[in-house]
Amino acid sequence: MIRCLQLARHGEGMTAPNPMVGAVIVHKDRIIGEGWHRAYGGPHAEVNAVRSVRPEDEPILCESTIYVSLEPCSHWGKTPPCTELLVKCDFKRVVVGCEDPNEKVAGRGIARLRAAGIEVCVGVLREECRWLNRKFFMQHEHHRPWITLKWAESADGFIDRRRESMERDGEAVRFSTPWTQMLVHRLRASHQGILVGRRTWALDKPSLTTRQWPGKNPQRFVLTQGCAVNADDLPATERHSDGLEDILRDMHDCQSLLIEGGAETLQSFIDADLWDEAYIERSDMVLGDGIKAPKIQTDPKGRLIHVNFA
Repeated sequence: MIRCLQLARHGEGMTAPNPMVGAVIVHKDRIIGEGWHRAYGGPHAEVNAVRSVRPEDEPILCESTIYVSLEPCSHWGKTPPCTELLVKCDFKRVVVGCEDPNEKVAGRGIARLRAAGIEVCVGVLREECRWLNRKFFMQHEHHRPWITLKWAESADGFIDRRRESMERDGEAVRFSTPWTQMLVHRLRASHQGILVGRRTWALDKPSLTTRQWPGKNPQRFVLTQGCAVNADDLPATERHSDGLEDILRDMHDCQSLLIEGGAETLQSFIDADLWDEAYIERSDMVLGDGIKAPKIQTDPKGRLIHVNFA
């Protein structure tokens, strides 16, 4: 199952809104096939694993075990049900990392395999498998995106010089190094959406792309007057909302959301307790004065706060 998780990670940034999944086929302690879900719309991990088996090993599939990090799908989507392939191959045993929360699957895949007479073991490294696809689980179990906060700050706790108007009188302070910029672009590639406040959008005109890391550009959003507007649509008619939770519910197609600024926008998500992970880049630069960085405390819920030093 550890190998399944290693394989699954190769699909990071390419599979959403599908989960990352890895599969390994074993016969008498020998790996005879393995694969992962490479991209949304393409073959699933189980299909790629079966296809990787050498012709001379195909007759022993019926004596083999296939390990899969997530419950095999049992419904038609962009691809056929993986359960039917496993039944056709007549696997002796299927080992599943964790159940699929998608209501189209949700135990049906496991039930289909057992009904076909295949031995199924569920829950091997369950928590590790759930963590790998934490964004996928958040969307299906809590009906909102996985929310990651990200900002860079000076050694004395400022994110920029103070700005009194919507016009900038100089360049923004740059805390990032080429290395940390690449890490930020990797972070963007692993999220479906990216959001900034209207002031940040107006002053900095950020591209919010993944140009320094291979992967898809996230969909851009601007938070303005209590609503989130697709950045490509600005200027747009503002939709009023009762709060951030309503905005997130409106983003039902967005599995993961990266919040990149500014300070008020980030703090609003912290104050509303609507965040799941935080990445803070801390520079050794001292500003002396400016816009205070968001305040975030050690989290009693065990959420991760990553700190990188520029």
